[in-house]
Amino acid sequence: MTGIILDSILMMLLVAAIGYGVKLERKLKGLREGQLAFAGAVKELNNAAGRAEQALATLRASGAETDLLHDRIIKARQVKQELEVLISRAPKQAAAAATAAARAPAPVKEEEPLELVSTMALVTEESERARRMASLMQRIEQASAAMPAQAAKPVKEAENGGLTGMLQALAANQAAQQSLNRARRSLDEDLFAA
Repeated sequence: MTGIILDSILMMLLVAAIGYGVKLERKLKGLREGQLAFAGAVKELNNAAGRAEQALATLRASGAETDLLHDRIIKARQVKQELEVLISRAPKQAAAAATAAARAPAPVKEEEPLELVSTMALVTEESERARRMASLMQRIEQASAAMPAQAAKPVKEAENGGLTGMLQALAANQAAQQSLNRARRSLDEDLFAA
């Protein structure tokens, strides 16, 4: 009888061990499934972190471009203000040059007529403008040298005021035009550099 009791206790323990093994197997199966789900979540988190890094790099690049664009806008506004100042000065200088040109004496020689260059004419090439200015100044000097001694006295008086003023106005106009051309080129280079 003791043998039967011991056998029955052993069978109960074996049944309990089998039940505990089945329960443990279910828990291990759930743990494996959780581990696979956790691995999938880690992969998704890694992909999301990569996308966030790319978005952050793009945002930084956009910020740098925005700063560059802001600087260009500020420069463009400054150039615009300079151009407005130069444009507002141009009619005054042109009027002064035209007045001085009207006071200039007529040429004596028939072969070389004095040609007045309009200061309002827009000359895009600086070399052409410089050539015309040099030609005009040379002709003015020739005309004043060719005048008789009697006519030279009023011319010399005019040279002190009118001719000098005209030459200064022409030089100022040329300097303003060159400054305007430089500003336009600089603005074009700044705007189209990117």
